[in-house]
Amino acid sequence: MAAEAGMLELPFVRDDQLTRCMRLRFQSLQQKNVKPQDGEKLLHPNEHVYRVDFIRQHNLRFLRWDMKLERPGKVTVTGTSQHWTPDLTHLMNRQLLEPVGIFWKKPGAKEVECNEADAQEFGERIAELAQIRKVMYFLLSFTEGLEPAQLKGSVVFKA
Repeated sequence: MAAEAGMLELPFVRDDQLTRCMRLRFQSLQQKNVKPQDGEKLLHPNEHVYRVDFIRQHNLRFLRWDMKLERPGKVTVTGTSQHWTPDLTHLMNRQLLEPVGIFWKKPGAKEVECNEADAQEFGERIAELAQIRKVMYFLLSFTEGLEPAQLKGSVVFKA
């Protein structure tokens, strides 16, 4: 949790089971030589499903992203409007939210950079969605050599 009073820091938690299920969906389609549903989003090898659990849902005001990358690279965070069910309803492209958060670290840099306007708008949207959600799912895409184990990320709100 965030150290300052009145702050709520909610971490991105890697959902390996859901990532694995989405990868199995892709493999199943390939093996059967079947096309995905029109508009279906299939997981690329560099994409992983993460979740944020809202331990508090109301009166949250977005403050900042806390993204730490252990090495140079880039991560793109895409929110989804998907509510996954036990039968794993397929993720559709129309359920991907905009804007996305893009965070990168250049070689030799200590700080992680981002497009601040998009990151701010995206954070505010998450705060709005938290009012009606207990959990929110995200697709994180890792590029430029970055791997999931090299990311520690969270969203910080004023509670």
